[in-house]
Amino acid sequence: MKILPSITTGISETGKVNEFMAELNYPLIDVIQYLRKYILSIDKTIGEGIFYNAPVFFYTGTTKPFDPKSYKRYIVGCNLYKKDTLRMIFLRGASASDPTGLLDGDYKDGRRLVSFKSIDDVKSKEKELKNIIQQLLKLVDK
Repeated sequence: MKILPSITTGISETGKVNEFMAELNYPLIDVIQYLRKYILSIDKTIGEGIFYNAPVFFYTGTTKPFDPKSYKRYIVGCNLYKKDTLRMIFLRGASASDPTGLLDGDYKDGRRLVSFKSIDDVKSKEKELKNIIQQLLKLVDK
């Protein structure tokens, strides 16, 4: 029996994320750790895993059947490409109302980004970030 990755099964893999973080050499690791704690505290149905070699956050509850490649339970993931800013990618960010302009980009596939340079930067955007995440949780096809 093949075990599916957490993003398709909805099973949080905090242990794997902890192992990944322990080995990670990234200048803004403190920002990632702060965001992990914050995002996971928003709702008990949010889980975490490693996808595309970075932490991701997703809905862990029961959903209607869907194609795993559509990432319907996906909420947001880290992008560790840049070293001076942590980018968070919302694959379905275009589906959320964003009156404050927190989300950047206008990608045809619906992605939107948020960039953080420090923990203080995250703290200044926490309210808007929580609002976006809560909206995306409500949009999961349960």
